[in-house]
Amino acid sequence: MTQNRSSAVMQQRAEPHDSLDDFPTPPWATRALCEWLKTHAIMDSCREPAANRGHMVRPLLEYFPAVDAADVHDYGAGFRVEDYLFGPDPEPVDWTITNPPFRLAEQFIERALRTSRQGVAVIVRSAFLEGVGRFERLYNASPPTVILQFSERVVMHKGKLSATGSTATAYCWLIWMQYCPSDRFGTRFGWISPCRKRLERAEDYEDARQEVMF
Repeated sequence: MTQNRSSAVMQQRAEPHDSLDDFPTPPWATRALCEWLKTHAIMDSCREPAANRGHMVRPLLEYFPAVDAADVHDYGAGFRVEDYLFGPDPEPVDWTITNPPFRLAEQFIERALRTSRQGVAVIVRSAFLEGVGRFERLYNASPPTVILQFSERVVMHKGKLSATGSTATAYCWLIWMQYCPSDRFGTRFGWISPCRKRLERAEDYEDARQEVMF
């Protein structure tokens, strides 16, 4: 990939909180990925560069011995405040796993691919698979190894984590595996079978009920 020289990359972002793409990931959706990864990958170090309030970090720590977590905004969770797209590349980790801001997802993926020894996994709206421009910039140059489509709907509410609600938006995990390049084997497509009931825990939402909304 060529270096992205957009203003979002070349200068640090300074944005009000309400302008951020703040859609916390339900922990069960992260566990669904990790359950798949543990039979397909080495899971040592991990980076979550859009850590938000930690709803993805906590389940990642159930599977990884170490997770480097940061976010461009201070959500009060104690993570390092850092713009992932600003400055030199961070030190490599085995995996980068995140729910990137939708409008900056391509830049997040590009940097993650350069700094992840084992692979990259991002949860995105399934509509992210579409688009001629995105195909030419991303998928044609660096197609994912695996696309895992959720068979259940993953409910993400703006600004909060909730165990209830509904959504018309479909989500999937895009996974790049450095040791299994898709340009050699082709992109594989699969489904994440229904698993929310098995992977969801009541305590996942305890911190969410106590969060102070900014």
